Amino acid sequence: MIEVKYFGAVAEKTKCEFEKVAFAEVSLQDLLRDLDEKYQFESLSFSVAVNQKIVSKAANYQLHTSDIVALLPPFAGG
Repeated sequence: MIEVKYFGAVAEKTKCEFEKVAFAEVSLQDLLRDLDEKYQFESLSFSVAVNQKIVSKAANYQLHTSDIVALLPPFAGG
């Protein structure tokens, strides 16, 4: 299972802070597409981190069973 954590507006949209997704291996793009179909993120802006490292949503990134994916709100610099 892959753990998906939600923060900020994404957590408000999903009405949960995390969930476990039953995939042995899946690409990040496939996971994001499945989550978008489930929750209809529409125009929500968020960044993606895999195992606490920010990655591009467009990256051809292969996820594995123990990975943790976080959907994060936009950051403000300072």
